[in-house]
Amino acid sequence: MAISPNTTFSSGAVYTADQANRFPRGVMAYNASTTTDSTITAEEIQITSSSFTAVANRYYRITYYEPQIATPATVGTFFVGRIRLTNLAGTQYATGIVQNIAAAANNYTLTTSAVVTLSAGSTVIVASLSYSSGTGSATRSATSPAYLLIEDIGPS
Repeated sequence: MAISPNTTFSSGAVYTADQANRFPRGVMAYNASTTTDSTITAEEIQITSSSFTAVANRYYRITYYEPQIATPATVGTFFVGRIRLTNLAGTQYATGIVQNIAAAANNYTLTTSAVVTLSAGSTVIVASLSYSSGTGSATRSATSPAYLLIEDIGPS
């Protein structure tokens, strides 16, 4: 479906419901975590969105942010952050990878995002992390939380 943006509004013009529906609807869900997870190995859910009602034929921008992920002193190990529908078995919308390139413990930031259309109805999105070898850590705080943000950015 082609994107159909709004037209220029002029004084005295009639504002229609169709035009109103072309605007983005903004934040649909925002969930944050301030709790550090220091036991990341296999893929595990870090943040689950609030349930929201998706509308067919609209674009949703989903962003997953981790402020600080820490790797042990092992070259080549990596974190994988994923955005999925519903749970760990759900459709994967995005993947972000951070790899340790030094033989020293390092801290990184991970951000991954996707622009998707969703099926109409009640929807839950999850953000997950996995670590390739050993145990990794995601450090968060009240002033630096990890978050999962879902925004309606307009009609598709």
